[in-house]
Amino acid sequence: MLTATDPGAIFITLLISLAILAISITFHEAAHALVADRLGDPTARYQGRISLNPLDHIDPLGTVILPLILIIAGLPAFGWAKPTPFNPWNLSSPKRDAALISLAGPVSNLIVATIFAVLFRLTGFEILAAVVQLNLVLAVFNLIPIHPLDGFKVVGGLLPKTVYLQWMEFERFGPLFLIAFFFFGGRFLGYLVNPLLTLFLGL
Repeated sequence: MLTATDPGAIFITLLISLAILAISITFHEAAHALVADRLGDPTARYQGRISLNPLDHIDPLGTVILPLILIIAGLPAFGWAKPTPFNPWNLSSPKRDAALISLAGPVSNLIVATIFAVLFRLTGFEILAAVVQLNLVLAVFNLIPIHPLDGFKVVGGLLPKTVYLQWMEFERFGPLFLIAFFFFGGRFLGYLVNPLLTLFLGL
């Protein structure tokens, strides 16, 4: 995303990259919480997760430690926040509503990417392009149908009930599938994000 050579510039790059990541995942998690609350489950609201304060969503490992390691290694900043909780028993249609709650996170990142793409076109500031890129990565990555990513429940919500029960059996294998994806499917993510980045920055 952002690169630099001298120590001062590297430090500034670290701060900017972490700030972009924190803002992006804050919108993502707050969107989950807001939609869950609108659909009848106040669990996340009671825990203060309908908030645009990054401190309410930060996970020490996923929001700070891992992104720092990636940036220092010269890789794009990436990470995650604390999962937003919801209680399916509070939802009128648990299968459908869980899919909508899950979809809200990636959709929020696409909205943020659109707003900052327009700002980039108006100003030309490269830092805004970095915001667009990270939000597109978060949106596409989270839509991959592997538990615990959002795409798993989104796909589940589209399936008939009989197939849905079989689909949920794959939930326990999610971490293994996710590790396999990181090793063998990382380039696939780039193939999806790069055309989207070109499209959004050309708005």
